[in-house]
Amino acid sequence: MKAVYAQSINPDEPLAGLVIGDRPDPEPAEGWTRVAVKVASLNHHDLWTLKGVGIRAEQLPMILGCDAAGIDEATGAEVVVHSVINTPGWEGDDTLDPGRSLLSEKHQGSLAEYVVVPKRNVVPKPAELSWSEAAALSTAWLTAYRMLFTQARLQPGQTVLVQGASGGVASAAISMARAAGLRVYATARTEAKQAVALELGAHESFASGARMPERVDAVIETVGEATWSHSLKSLKPGGALVISGATSGPNPPADLNRIFFLQLRVLGSTMGTRTELQNLIAFLRATGLRPRIDRTIPLDDAAQGIQAIADGDLVGKIVLEV
Repeated sequence: MKAVYAQSINPDEPLAGLVIGDRPDPEPAEGWTRVAVKVASLNHHDLWTLKGVGIRAEQLPMILGCDAAGIDEATGAEVVVHSVINTPGWEGDDTLDPGRSLLSEKHQGSLAEYVVVPKRNVVPKPAELSWSEAAALSTAWLTAYRMLFTQARLQPGQTVLVQGASGGVASAAISMARAAGLRVYATARTEAKQAVALELGAHESFASGARMPERVDAVIETVGEATWSHSLKSLKPGGALVISGATSGPNPPADLNRIFFLQLRVLGSTMGTRTELQNLIAFLRATGLRPRIDRTIPLDDAAQGIQAIADGDLVGKIVLEV
């Protein structure tokens, strides 16, 4: 089968280790199923893999990709793949399993003609969503859903700041927060991306680091070092800073005095559960909201899409047609 995979690790030139070529067709183990992929989507996780983050050289070659929508060959059903792979027998929150992994970490990923996953890792594709929209859900949109509603516990009428508005998680968070009745502020580095944040649903958008009109109940943080101090300063007493990434660096100043004096909550968030994915789909169905697709490209052009992620040259999701 044709696949997009990491052949080698190169932290400085990640695309140097990318190959688009043939890999063996996967065969599902007992309790697993094979999905014929129709559309897969790219994530920052794919760039990190090529840089060697979260993976060792002896695990290569590794097919990239966490997200996919396609046909479950065991049932013929149209499905969305949930990419959190749990330890056999694990019960409870999927994301808290110490042995969990994502597709393309321990198990071959979804940027291929076929992907194999545990049977519980497929959920029905909603008929209302296109293949591209469905393929965008299980990483960025699911991560944003958990950050907003599980971790921050935001309610209609509350306020939220989304940092770095153009990324996959951030753009999803803006759209869902607005659809859920929140007051939404966003930041972006350029005026063009600030304008897009308004299109996505932000009530107001600002340059990175700008003073907010008011302090907010929660901040959605995926940028890291570059926006950390601004995020803390933007919170109300008792507010929540929810973190799912650190694209600008993982070592911000702690600012502990502000955190304990204002009783701020600093919460990590990783992906989401299968139940949250089902709830996300129900949310989209009820609101009519749909993922924003930045571009749709062939599998053969995966390098172009990953470079766009590295350059920050996107708003929403880049999807690959298989």
